[in-house]
Amino acid sequence: MKVMKFGGTSVGTPERMKSVSSLITQSGDPVIVVLSAMSGTTNSLVEISDYLYKKNPEGANEIINRLEKTYMKHVDQLYTTDEWKEETRKFLVDEFNYLRSFTKDLFTSFEEKAIVAQGEVMSTNMVTNYLKECGYKTTLLSALDFMRTDKNAEPDSAYIKEKLTKVLENNPDQQVYITQGFICRNAYGEIDNLQRGGSDYTASLVGAAVNADEIQIWTDIDGMHNNDPRVVDKTEAVRQLHFEEAAELAYFGAKILHPTCVQPAKYAGIPVRLLNTMDPTAPGTIINNEAVTGKIKAVAAKDNIIAIKIKSSRMLLATGFLRKVFEIFESYQTAIDMVATSEVGVSMSIDNDTHLKDIVAELKKYGTVTVDRDMCIVCVVGDLDWSNVGFETLATDAMKNIPVRMISYGGSNYNISFLIREADKKRALQSLSDTLFK
Repeated sequence: MKVMKFGGTSVGTPERMKSVSSLITQSGDPVIVVLSAMSGTTNSLVEISDYLYKKNPEGANEIINRLEKTYMKHVDQLYTTDEWKEETRKFLVDEFNYLRSFTKDLFTSFEEKAIVAQGEVMSTNMVTNYLKECGYKTTLLSALDFMRTDKNAEPDSAYIKEKLTKVLENNPDQQVYITQGFICRNAYGEIDNLQRGGSDYTASLVGAAVNADEIQIWTDIDGMHNNDPRVVDKTEAVRQLHFEEAAELAYFGAKILHPTCVQPAKYAGIPVRLLNTMDPTAPGTIINNEAVTGKIKAVAAKDNIIAIKIKSSRMLLATGFLRKVFEIFESYQTAIDMVATSEVGVSMSIDNDTHLKDIVAELKKYGTVTVDRDMCIVCVVGDLDWSNVGFETLATDAMKNIPVRMISYGGSNYNISFLIREADKKRALQSLSDTLFK
């Protein structure tokens, strides 16, 4: 069995829903399909929640009415029979009346997540009804029946596997099983979401739970590219990546994938394939546990980086200095991307300035602190083990005309990172492409 995930753009119009339905059913084999909300819907639901927080039910109702009109138009375009048009209209009327019910009572954060979850509920119901109208054996599985996080807000894998297995056993011999991405329940039974990775994370968790043959992530681009196509000329899709390579690229700026979402698939040994709904015949990118030795795969960049340098003569041979520094970042729940040390100082980079003022104030107890904003991390990803002589030279040679603030090499066998100014990003990415992929 395969798991297929389609994002909001892929189900963004009735025409796209029909195309996705064709992709879902073309093999004839049973599949589990994970769907996001129709593109634009989640933003509208968030706006509704915002009006309710501000105690403006009139504003919320205006957005609800506008969204309802849009969906009712989609019904006429998606279905051909009066039976399924009426069935879907009744469902949507109930959905929008449910949204209106929030305008009459005191609003809470719990209700906000319940409101935002309705985007996925609506898209999955509409596609399910369309497939049924087309004659396919289709069952809608509510993600709220099996997708749960624990008290640490991490997916409860054992629970997911147990509940999903039972749900599938109770609905045998179906061609298509459809469920919602992103949404779940938390450890207390409240409607919540997976936060990191969204619907991709759901697909990976579902694939691991059912031991799928393959997890397919369908987007609007032909796989993961070897550089940023928005910045660099003549990029190409990378046909194969190791899970670690994909995670590095995702963490450092490749927007097609969230860095944590493929972890369940990685641990289960299930390949993940990135495919393009706009060009279904394109091979895309396969992500698995196979390592291709001696090859640089891709380049990515992460913006909005802040570099922090602490200089202190007391650091020389002082045990515990780095521990004290890192504990400050931990206390403010601020992750560190890169680190470089010398005998009299330590430099590091972060991508979250929420607590920067407090962090700097704490660091000043231990030395002189310098902060550089508008920085960028550029990473080169591939089989970069130290035994592959010359790879680091190729990367650094490509950067010879770019001012580099920090270099990280050796922390991972798959990544060399350079900290540069954002103003130099385009030149750096183009130079790396010209040197590494010529």
